[in-house]
This record gives sequence, structure tokens and C-alpha cells, in this order.
Amino acid sequence: MNQVRTHPASRGAVLDVVRVRGRVSRAELAEVTGLTQATISNVVRGLLEEDLLVETGERVYTGGKPRVLLTLNSTALCALGVQLGADWVGVALVDAAGTLLARTRVLGARTGTPREVLEDVTRATTDLLVTAGLDADRVVGLGVASPGLLDVDRGLILRSRSLPDWRGFPLRAELERLTGFPVLLDNDATAAAIGEYWGGGSADAVAHCTVHLAASLGTGIVLGGAVYRGASSNTGAIGHLTVGEDGQRRTIEELVAPRGVAERARALVAEGATTSIVLSGDEDWYRDYQAVATAAVHGDETAQRLLETSADHLSDAVLAIANVLDLDSVVLSGPAFAVAGTIYLRHLRRRLAAEFFAADRHPLRVRLSAQVADAAAVGAASLVLQRELAPR
Repeated sequence: MNQVRTHPASRGAVLDVVRVRGRVSRAELAEVTGLTQATISNVVRGLLEEDLLVETGERVYTGGKPRVLLTLNSTALCALGVQLGADWVGVALVDAAGTLLARTRVLGARTGTPREVLEDVTRATTDLLVTAGLDADRVVGLGVASPGLLDVDRGLILRSRSLPDWRGFPLRAELERLTGFPVLLDNDATAAAIGEYWGGGSADAVAHCTVHLAASLGTGIVLGGAVYRGASSNTGAIGHLTVGEDGQRRTIEELVAPRGVAERARALVAEGATTSIVLSGDEDWYRDYQAVATAAVHGDETAQRLLETSADHLSDAVLAIANVLDLDSVVLSGPAFAVAGTIYLRHLRRRLAAEFFAADRHPLRVRLSAQVADAAAVGAASLVLQRELAPR
């Protein structure tokens, strides 16, 4: 009988341990997973037959029979990930261990119709496989990470401020038709969070949150290695929380996200503020935000104050989530952190160190994603890998 069908939970548990630890013996697998030696033997035998595990040739001597070490055959299969955005679309190729093999970008969703953008994405996936020297039969699927309100069951974007033309478009069905791969659609912040877990960055976290900032702001939550999905896989929309600001109610997203930062920068420049920020002539908020971020890292005080104000509002929201969920891990990801993420990171660490409720009980790690700009693309591929190798 097929091993995957017989022991899906046990198979996933074994693969999780091997993926995180790198090299491990059968005895260690039994000890860590709590599975019996007989179960471990059966699962490992099946994974060796599938070529997902290989014996390293190394042996550990503990006084008795030497233990043969096992490791993941990361090249046995791979997955593709797509990160949808208005200005650009990231495409990533990831191996079974969550390692980024190749990546590229194509023009974003506001440059063409949904179908035209997906045709560009399809060409990009073919080019990535050629670049990596991999056959298409190694690809187990393609994940798509998108902002907005999603219907993941039907593979649709129901509403997205940055992707208005995609509303109701049969994204999953069309991309499956174009690429020939099975397609999985999910929230960009959720995808980024799973990418952090699958790639090992937060694998030992009990309660993890990835804060994803692009045109919109969201969070992905992973608890005990399983993504928290809520009732409809639309969790973590902290950008829609409202706060009082100057006597009026505004959303956190308006105060934190690049568009709001760019609008405040333009207002300050119009008022004659002393700054080196060079704004676009056509009021392109994406390029204006990049100009602010670049000026900030080069020491421009006006730009730094703009980002620190954004970071302060972001910290309010993250602190609330950290206290409610008793987090032990927070990662910042998304293209908005690509240039000046260290400013946000420094501010958030300071706030959490001073105000995190459970600080006397356990540490709370806060860091930037290793693939900060492409985290959702890598994560989208990781969602496919998790579904294939270690479904939860």
C-alpha cells in the first residue's frame, strides 16, 4: 500500500524532523517524534523508496550498533511560488528543504490584464526551471500569494485594494491551465509565515507571527507548526484595525503602509521641509516610498521621522498581537522592508522589549526575513511543499 496514504501524519512528522535537523538517525526520529521504532522503520523505508530521504553514509557510534544517519534529498522535488503585487510580481523556485533556488520578477498587476500578467508569470516559471536545470516533472505544484480578501476554496480574489481588476477573476483555474501545475492560492502574509517555518527560520517557535508589509499590511500566524486559518483563511488583517489619529479614525494600514508614508512625505515637501527625498513627478506612491526609505538609510532626518512614525504605529499593532497570542517569534517580511527594514526592526525590538507582557517568562525573537522582499513568493512555494510532504 502507498506509504503516503498509510501514514500521512507519521510521514509528515518524520520529514519535519529531518528537514529541521539536517541529519538524524532512526533512533533519534523515534525519540523526537514519539513514534514507535516499528513505525519509524516503516515510514523511513517508504521515504527512502520515494527518494525523499537518503542515507548519508555517516554513522554515529553510541556503544552498540552504529546508527546510520538520514537526510532529506532536497532535490527530489521542488515547488514554484508567485507573489502578486501591483508594481511587480515575484516568482520563486524552492527545493524540498525550503531553499530558494532561483527567482525573478515580472511587471506587476497594474500593467496589464490578469490574463496577460499570468501569461508573463507562466513564461517566468519556465525560465526559472531552465536556469535551475530542473525538469518540470520535479515540480509538485505552484503557490500564489495575494493580498486582499480571498476565496481560497474557489481560487479567487474577492477584494483587494491594490488589485481591483482581479476581483472575481478565476486566478487558480487560469494559472493551472497556463502552467499545467496544480495551483494553491493563499494570503500573502500567511504564505510568508509558512515560508519562515518551512525554511527553518522559525521551526522551533511555539507561537510565530510574520508581519508582511507591501501595499497592504497583514500577519500570518503559525502555532505549533500549523498555520492558523480562522473560518475562511482570511486571518491576520491587522491593517484594518482603526485607531484615533488627529481627532479622526484611521486604519493602521493608512498610518503604516507605503502609500500613507508617501502621501505624508509629499505633504512635508510641499510645506518646504528640509530633506533630500526626491519624489516622483507623477505622484507614484510606490516610487515615492522607496525614495523615503532610501533617504532614511542615508541619514535624512525627515525621512527617518516618517519611517519611525510608521514603525511606531506598526509596533502598536504587533505588540497587541504578541500579548494576545503570547508569541515567541516575530519576523518582518515584504517589499516595504527591503530598503529600510532595519529602522522598523530596531523600533519594534525596543517597543517589545519594554512592553511585551510575557517578557519575564520567555524571550521574544524579532528579526527580518532572510528573503525579505520575496518572502511571500518563497512562502507560497513552501505552502505547496507542506501540503505535499507534511500536511497538517
